[in-house]
Amino acid sequence: MLTKKQLDLLKFIQKRVQADGVPPSFDEMKEALDLRSKSGIHRLITALEERGFIRRLAHRARAIEIVKLPESMGGAPTIESAFTPKVIQGDRPDSMPPQAQAIVVGDVVRLPKLGRIAAGAPIEAITDGNSHISVPADMLNAQGKHYALEVKGDSMIDAGINNGDVVIIAETSHANNGDIVVAQVDGYEATLKRFMRKGGMIALEAANPAYETRVLPEGSVKVQGRLVGLIRSY
Repeated sequence: MLTKKQLDLLKFIQKRVQADGVPPSFDEMKEALDLRSKSGIHRLITALEERGFIRRLAHRARAIEIVKLPESMGGAPTIESAFTPKVIQGDRPDSMPPQAQAIVVGDVVRLPKLGRIAAGAPIEAITDGNSHISVPADMLNAQGKHYALEVKGDSMIDAGINNGDVVIIAETSHANNGDIVVAQVDGYEATLKRFMRKGGMIALEAANPAYETRVLPEGSVKVQGRLVGLIRSY
């Protein structure tokens, strides 16, 4: 399944390849999709490549090759389960296995470190139920489950969240405007962003001017947790 922007970009690339024999430049793609920065195009290109629709060839200018097309563009039917999205696990079970549960030792809680979360482009999750991180008990809410995630990316740097930081997440499906949340988009892509509800739409706002705000239908966004703490190693 492709998002509208991903599909629009794939259609534009195909049209230009058919017309000119070469794919468009990043500037042309940015203008065609009405994006403010080329970083948005980089994310869309990465998503299309991960899903097997295009291939980037090394050491060649404008080296994008279309590998396949979705059914809506005349391609052969695809099996969605064959695609493993490069994001934090979105289908994490409601009840975590025993080795992935929080462990309380006095005033310290050892939280399960479930993987990585994208603060920028989607990335591959590394999920290891045996990995834990110790945090002060008073950092956590009195009730509810918590877990830890390693941040990869720089889209939240103006909120004080840097690449490599570990964020502490309170598991919840609800969020208030202004909360920084783990948000799952369209059932597969997950990211760490600021949550804002605008009518029937949800805005996922970055804290870095290089990244655009994503405005999505409410049904496309599922909140999986809310930021309650951060740990940084120097």
